[in-house]
Amino acid sequence: MATQKKPVLGRTLSDIGIKKAGEGVHALLRGGTPINNPSIYEVELALIDANPLQPRTEFDDEALNELSESIKQLGIIQPVTLRKLDNGRYQIISGERRCRASRMAGLEKVPAYIRTANDDQMLVMALVENIQRQDLDPIEVSISFQRMIDECGFTQENLGERVGKQRSTVTNFLRLLKLPDEIKLGLRRRLISMGHAKALLSVDDKNDQIYLFERILNEGLSVRETEEISREMKEGTKPKTKKTKNTNNNYKELEEKLNGVFKSKVKFSRTDKGNGKIVIPFSNDQDLERIIGLFDKINSI
Repeated sequence: MATQKKPVLGRTLSDIGIKKAGEGVHALLRGGTPINNPSIYEVELALIDANPLQPRTEFDDEALNELSESIKQLGIIQPVTLRKLDNGRYQIISGERRCRASRMAGLEKVPAYIRTANDDQMLVMALVENIQRQDLDPIEVSISFQRMIDECGFTQENLGERVGKQRSTVTNFLRLLKLPDEIKLGLRRRLISMGHAKALLSVDDKNDQIYLFERILNEGLSVRETEEISREMKEGTKPKTKKTKNTNNNYKELEEKLNGVFKSKVKFSRTDKGNGKIVIPFSNDQDLERIIGLFDKINSI
């Protein structure tokens, strides 16, 4: 007997108090006209304001340009989600990046779902949508979780229930905010992973955390290697420096150039025999598409 599949984040819109557009909202619309799907409206971009509770704080200009070009060719495939304000305008719940790219593409209207939601619900919905799309970096998620606790009165436990995460996961994200600014910036730029950050958090002294963070960057330490060194530091054992064959300054310069080109922590390694590899990490499907687009540009030169 087939079992009902549980939603990805364990919550539906109705679970967090968000009403669908069909529930008494259509008659209130101004500047929006229904399109093929009766629950989707075309809304004028001039009537849409940004979401002041948007969890995402950084938008890559190059990625926006690429999305804008895609919208020019194909239009907006996924509607944005808006809420209706009392002054007749709309506020973005999710889809700010699509709205920005649509303005750049010269569009006057965008397809949109209309929801009724208060500020608390807007923050939850925007956060859930971004987590589902894996658009947020770990620090943006951490800040959003802390805001939901401070501004919406959530506990770690019921916050986890709202966004479909274990309480321990929520706790781990909140702990990231205790890291030094240099490390938080490294997380935002995806220079290190969440696993690296957890290992760094096990080191008590902030100066030691920064020392180990710099070793991760300079030596390309894996999460397992970072965990081992952090244990040695806690035990008072002097950690061994990782022996690398890749110490030639020319290789380091090449690695830095590749990092700049691909806006990613590119790993370059070469053996004494002359063979090696270049690894270009990506964080999600959107990031992969961006990197493929860069290769397309290089091939066209």
